[in-house]
Amino acid sequence: MQSETLRGTWVVAYREILRFVTERSRIVGSRAMPLLLLIVFGAGFSNVIGGMAPGIDYIQFMYPGIIAITVLTTSLFAGISVVWDREYGFLREILVAPISRTGIVLGKAFGATFQAAFQVALMLILAPILGVHLDLGVILGLIPMVVILSLGLAGLGIMLASFMRSQQGFQTMMQVIIFPLIFLAGVFFPVNNVPAWMEVISKVNPLTYGVDAVRQVFLGSEASALGLGVTVGDHTFTMAQDVLVVAAMSAIALGAAIWAFNRQE
Repeated sequence: MQSETLRGTWVVAYREILRFVTERSRIVGSRAMPLLLLIVFGAGFSNVIGGMAPGIDYIQFMYPGIIAITVLTTSLFAGISVVWDREYGFLREILVAPISRTGIVLGKAFGATFQAAFQVALMLILAPILGVHLDLGVILGLIPMVVILSLGLAGLGIMLASFMRSQQGFQTMMQVIIFPLIFLAGVFFPVNNVPAWMEVISKVNPLTYGVDAVRQVFLGSEASALGLGVTVGDHTFTMAQDVLVVAAMSAIALGAAIWAFNRQE
């Protein structure tokens, strides 16, 4: 069983990566929304963050959130390959192949993680141009965070796709999910400086802790000093605690994806 899982993971991940690198429209398309948000919000609200957290430029505040959005949009849409395979009959061939269904899910998740890491690498090229501090320590700290967050979000996308029967239905559901996750994750404003009801929702949103962890990678101790971290009660989450929350979310999402996919007929 272990060899079947490993073989399935490798074969499916390789197929997902090969499909990604041969479709330039996917590379361009998945970068469009993060870049658009960066340009629109960066230009339109550059003076807002000064009142919320003096001493930090809005682009520096928002850029880690844009990285998280890049991971979100790329990883969640891993599920669309499940729907695409079902519509064109390829899923049936995969399911009857002598490979583990768990391996199929993990392969799609790892394929999505490669895509997310590639997109993040392209986004990092813009960091020096935008005045965002970037060094080897930031990059090394970002790698595990991107992997953990991407695996969980890919698992969520695959789980949802397991119950969908059309690409249109899946894409509609993704739009319903993505925008609340983004706007309630502290990407554009500190989650501690919002109305109480919004603060509660934001701190239940697991993406909030991913955004906070990425922000702490970029800003270091400056994030806590400026009160930008996620605070629950009197406790402000450290980066390690953010990572634990995201890792737990990822494990649950991947487990749910494996369960849902194993129910496929």
